Amino acid sequence: MAVTIAVETPLQDAIRALVADLNAHLEPLSPPEFQFQMTAEQMAGDDTTVFVARDDTRTVVGMGALRRHDASLGEVKRMFSIPAARGTGIGWRLLQAIEAEAGRQKLERLVLETGGTEGFEPAWALYERAGFTRCGVVLDYPDSEYSRFYEMMLPR
Repeated sequence: MAVTIAVETPLQDAIRALVADLNAHLEPLSPPEFQFQMTAEQMAGDDTTVFVARDDTRTVVGMGALRRHDASLGEVKRMFSIPAARGTGIGWRLLQAIEAEAGRQKLERLVLETGGTEGFEPAWALYERAGFTRCGVVLDYPDSEYSRFYEMMLPR
C-alpha cells in the first residue's frame, strides 16, 4: 500500500469520520472519564499540527497530531489508523512525521498519554520502538491505571 503523509486540516468530513472511528475504538477500553479526546475543532487550533495518511486512492487511512504546549514541550495526540491499514507501518510513519515537526519547532521534549489496559499493547510497542520511555504522569492528566505515559527528549 503506497501511503502519503501530509499536514491537513482536521475540518474535513474524512478526518471527522476518522476521529469518530477512533473514539468508538477507545470507548470499550477505558471509562469515559479516562478518555482524553480532542475534537476536530480542537485539533484545528493554532497549537496543533495534524498529519494525515492517505493511500494511493487518496482515502484517509490514519492520522496523528502534535500539540504544542509551550516553547519546549509537545504532545503526541490522536494517533490512529484504520483496521485494514494496521501492521503496514503507517503509525510509525505518522510518528516520524510528528517527531520531525517537533524538531522543526525546536521542541525539547515530546510526551504522550495512551491507554494503560489490555488492548493498547500495539500502541505501547510503537512508542517504545520509536524511542519513547515510560514516565510518570505528564501535563494535567490524572494518575490512573487506565493511562500509561511516555516521553522522549529531542536532540538539540
